[in-house]
Amino acid sequence: MDVQARITSKGQVTIPKVVRIALGLAQGDTVFFRVENDHAVLARTPNLVQLAGTVEVPPDVRGLDWEEIRQRARAAQVERHR
Repeated sequence: MDVQARITSKGQVTIPKVVRIALGLAQGDTVFFRVENDHAVLARTPNLVQLAGTVEVPPDVRGLDWEEIRQRARAAQVERHR
């Protein structure tokens, strides 16, 4: 399905009704965009349960509690920005 929409001066786009229906989108739903080369893909934000097992867990964090993983991620981010 190919559908066009116009970008407003504020950079906003109304998702056409046929696309909302096809994706099962309703008011208040969240969507995400993925840029792939020279185009963007719009998709429903998946249910977190559906994402289970889709992201590989690095061996060095397997078995750690969530707070420890978050602390390590924050420390790595700070280090990258130095």
